[in-house]
Order: sequence, then C-alpha cells, then structure tokens
Amino acid sequence: MIFRWFESLIDAFKEPVDSMPPKSVWRFYVFYLRQVWPVFAAATVIGLGVALVEVSLFGFIGRIVDMAKGVPGPNFFQVHGHELLWMGFVALVLRPVFIGLHDLLINQAVVPNLTNRIRWQNHRYVIRQSLGFFQNDYAGRIANRIMQTGASLRESAVQIVDAIWYVAIYTGSAIVMFAQADVWLAVPLIVWLFFYVGSLYLFIPRTRQRSWLASEARSKTMGRIVDGYSNVLTLKLFAHTQREEAYVAEALEEQTQKLRGMTRLTTAMDATITTLNGFLIVGTSALAVWLWSEGKVSVGAIALSTGLVIRINNMSGWIMWVVNGIFENVGTVQDGITTISQPRAVQDREGAMPLEVVAGEVRFEDIHFHYGKQGGVIAGLNLQVQPGEKIGLVGPSGAGKSTLVNVMLRLYDLEGGRIRIDGTDISHVAQDSLRAQIGVVTQDTSLLHRSVRDNLLYGRPDASETQLWEAVRKARADEFIPTLIDGENRHGLDAHVGERGVKLSGGQRQRIAIARVLLKDAPILVLDEATSALDSEVEAAIQESLEVLMEGKTVIAIAHRLSTIARMDRLVVMDKGLVVETGTHAELIAHGGLYARLWQRQTGGFVAADDALV
Repeated sequence: MIFRWFESLIDAFKEPVDSMPPKSVWRFYVFYLRQVWPVFAAATVIGLGVALVEVSLFGFIGRIVDMAKGVPGPNFFQVHGHELLWMGFVALVLRPVFIGLHDLLINQAVVPNLTNRIRWQNHRYVIRQSLGFFQNDYAGRIANRIMQTGASLRESAVQIVDAIWYVAIYTGSAIVMFAQADVWLAVPLIVWLFFYVGSLYLFIPRTRQRSWLASEARSKTMGRIVDGYSNVLTLKLFAHTQREEAYVAEALEEQTQKLRGMTRLTTAMDATITTLNGFLIVGTSALAVWLWSEGKVSVGAIALSTGLVIRINNMSGWIMWVVNGIFENVGTVQDGITTISQPRAVQDREGAMPLEVVAGEVRFEDIHFHYGKQGGVIAGLNLQVQPGEKIGLVGPSGAGKSTLVNVMLRLYDLEGGRIRIDGTDISHVAQDSLRAQIGVVTQDTSLLHRSVRDNLLYGRPDASETQLWEAVRKARADEFIPTLIDGENRHGLDAHVGERGVKLSGGQRQRIAIARVLLKDAPILVLDEATSALDSEVEAAIQESLEVLMEGKTVIAIAHRLSTIARMDRLVVMDKGLVVETGTHAELIAHGGLYARLWQRQTGGFVAADDALV
C-alpha cells in the first residue's frame, strides 16, 4: 500500500503541453521539473532532515567522550540517561524514518515515473516532427537521445537535491562545531573549503563540455550501428562487411577519444581533491591534538574534529563524484536537446478544424515546393481533380509526381500556392484528419514489426473480424496469411512480420498494404506504384478488387507501367515539376508528345535511361 501510494505521486503519462521544449539547458530542466515540483520540494525537506541527523551522529561521538570523561561510571546513566535516550531515538527512529521517506520519494515516485514521463513527452513531441526531420538523422540516434535524456535529467536532478544539504549542513555545522571548541580549529576547514570550491569551479565546467561531446559521439555510434542493423540485407548483398565494420569503428574511435578526454579530466580532479583532503585531515587532527596539549580543547573535541573531517573527506569525494555526475548528465541532456528541442517544420494552426470530405475534389493552385532549395522540383503547378475522377500521373524520374502526393498529404508544407480539398485549404485543417481522408498504397511498402493483425488494423482500428477478413480476401492476401508462422510460433494474423516486414515477400507486403487501405476506405485514394511488387498473375487477380476500391472515390495513381493506368479517366503528364500534357490515353497517343514517347519506349520493350519512370 505504501509503495503504491508513493508510486502514484507522479503520473508517467500525464498529457503534456504540446509545445517545443526549451533550447536552454536550465529552462529545459525547469520545463520538466516544475511539473513534479511538490515531490522534489518534499525530497528537499527530507534531505535536510537526513543531513541534520547524519551530522548529529558525529556530534554525539564527541559528546559521549566528554560525558564519559566528566562523570564516574556508576553515575553515568543516571546523570546522562535522558540525553542518551535522545541519541538512541535519533539513531534508531529518526534516521531510519528520514532515510526511508527519502528512498520512497526517490525510488518509488521519481526514478521510474519522472524518467518515463520525460521520455514519453519527448517522444510525443518528436514523433509529430515532419518527414524531413527523420530523413535527416539516424533513427537510432534519435531514439538513443530520447532514452538517455530522460534518465540523465532525472538522475542529475536527484543528485542536486541530495548534494545541496550534505554540502551545506556538513560543512556549515562542522565549522560551527569546530569554532565552538576553539576558533582556530575551524581554520583548516575554511582554507580547505576555499580550495575545494576553487577546484570544482576549475574542473566542473570542462567536465560538462567534454561530457556533451562524449554523449554526442555515443549517439552517433548508436545511429551508425542501428543503421547497419536496419539495412542488414543491403550489407550482405554487397558483401561489404569490413567496410561496415570500419564505418562503425570510425564512430567508436571518435567516441573513445571524446571519452578519454572526459576521463582524463576526472582523474585530474580526483587527484586534486584527494591531495586537498589529505591536508585537511592532517591539518585538523594535528591542530586538535596541539590545542588539547595546550589545554584549550577537550578529548571529545579531538574525537569530534577527527571523526568529522574523515567524514568530510569521504563526503568531499562523494560530492566530487556527484557534482561530476551531475554535469556529465547535464552534458547528456544538452546533447539530447539538440534533437528534441527543434521546431516542427509542419504544424497544425491554432484551432485547426478536422477536414470533412464530402465530394473529394482536389485543387492544386500555383503550388511551389523545392525541399528548401533555391528552385526545382515543383514550381507554379496547377491541377484540378474532379470529385470521383480517377487520374494517372505519368512522367520521367524527378518530374515531381511523388512530391505532388507528399505535399497533398502535408508531409511537407508548400513554399507557395495552395492545395484545396472540397474547397478547404489543407494548411488550415488538422494533419491527422487530412491523412485520415486519404488512403495511400506506396511503392516502398513498409510494415511495422508487429502482427499482421496490428498492421491491418492501422487502416481501421475498430474493424470487426469479419471486416478484417473481407479486406484480406479482396486483396488476395488470404492465400498466404493462414500459412504464416513466426519464431515464437504465432500463426496467421497473429504472426509478426519482422522489422519493416522483412519476413514477407515484396508481393505479400504489398497485398497487406492494399488490404489495409481497403479497410480504411477513405474517400480519396493514392496509388503510388500500388502493384509494382506483384507478379502479373497476382496483379491481375487483385485488379478487380482495386477497381471495386476505386468506385466512388477520387483516385490519383502513379505508375511506371503505363498499361496499369491507361484506363484511367484522365492521364496527367508531368515534367520538371509542371503539368505538360493532360488527356485520355488515346488523346495523348494521338498528340505525339512526351506521353506518346514514353508509351512507345515501353511497348517497344525498353525504357530509355533519360526517360526512366518512378
């Protein structure tokens, strides 16, 4: 019951404010810690109690020595019984209570929940980034930074709370207790404190910088390793194992060098603090003994000062490692910020409404898009697709066909012009609602590393088993799904397909993708090489289902096999980002333009290199 109560203090999945996390390290910490400030406030107060109890135990040591010296044995308990009971109460009750509360707050409330809240909120922000964001970085590096940042932020925050009171209480109380015995006894500690703080000031900022560089190199190494694992078939097909090893070794060498720079600094700091601590122990102990020999302090003061400086010696080493760990973790957080705290290139406007598609008309009005370059791709394109019209996009490689579809889906935002669906500017509606109204079967079908059922239900999560199997049957996927079995002996719809669907053939992946879109049943349909991975027999078998799927829908189909789209209502020929021809198959053949040349190349048995189609 106690564990559950403390574990409930922080909700790991609390809905965050959907805004970009701050780029400043300090503000990044505040952004997450202020969400759980009551827990950290309680931990700070409890930390004060723990530090006071720990210091009081050393005061008891000196006090017992003095009491034993001043009172004969038979009368000792009678004279000092109450004080001894208080000491026992502090050691047996208060200390376990304070330490227990501290551990419950940190281990039950903070460690599991705050770590995963930060990871969850960072993931929710990053997963909504644009397609270009993920195309410009390693997936492994992004994931590594998400995972590391949550743990490092939490750990450094806890270390700061623990260190604050230990430093303040131990050092402050030691100076006070030493001065009470004799003011000169506090001098070595004050001198040591000056040099100790100076050493931290000298080393710690450099530690943070080098930790950031080491963390950045670690993320780079992780990215390269995951990149190789994700594309292991390519590695094996081209037989470049040694080349890949060298590619990863290069990143590992960089990480090793950066880590060495950090550990050299740590060793130098350790040696400096150890030397300072030696002077503190010798100076304080020697001074205490000399003051006792002069009759200026008691034996208890020797016991107190010697025991306390040894504790301060151990604590200073701990503080050094804690502070070093804090800034090492801050460096890791700083590395994570470079990925996490990036503005989204594609964002919903404030108050964006869901898109409602009634007819399915699509208009491209003087659109411009260059992937952020000076020019090229699409410039000034105009195109109108009537409700329920089925058009085929044709053109050479690089003509802008797939880009046209990408901007219609708002995977990228236009650099000029507008796209309207049923008269509504798509930049004014919620992205999810836009994509919910468009079914897409892409050329490069990628499945999630989950079950066949999970992949199909991405099209319609609330679909019944009957609807699921109906879509499977129409896509002719019922021929192979019942025979599937994975490494954990899961069968049929429950079998997992492997990363990106690698356990299935290209044709099987494509049929599952088609079944998924059949299940989605969106009013606008995009077929980007939808049957490219199917052999002629299978393609013919599902052609009828595709025609059923297209009924009553606005369809935009891209295909390099012109025969697959020749029967569309209208063909739109693109070249260099513009519409250069439009008409039916027969009209374009009669026109004798680009389409006619492409058709002649294909029916002639080859495709010229400069007219290759995507």
